[in-house]
Amino acid sequence: MVLADTRRLADSFPAIDYFERRQIPFIIALNCFDGARRYNTEDVRMALDLEPELPIVLCDARSKESAKDVLIALVEHVLVTASEEPLSGIA
Repeated sequence: MVLADTRRLADSFPAIDYFERRQIPFIIALNCFDGARRYNTEDVRMALDLEPELPIVLCDARSKESAKDVLIALVEHVLVTASEEPLSGIA
């Protein structure tokens, strides 16, 4: 999971690159703060150059419930991604 802050999106690139280079499934948790400007997830997707199927989940990192929802979304994405990968060694 990459926790992204719209005030510093560029700080997310090293983490995104890490997961992409290693082909490790991940999601973006877009941290939303009270009073901060909200951005459309598709605008964030374009700014971070993310694939359309990569989940972006809005969250409040200060909230246990929100953090739990992000972790659930991550596990679901990993399960879906794993089920889509072909089994190696089977002809």
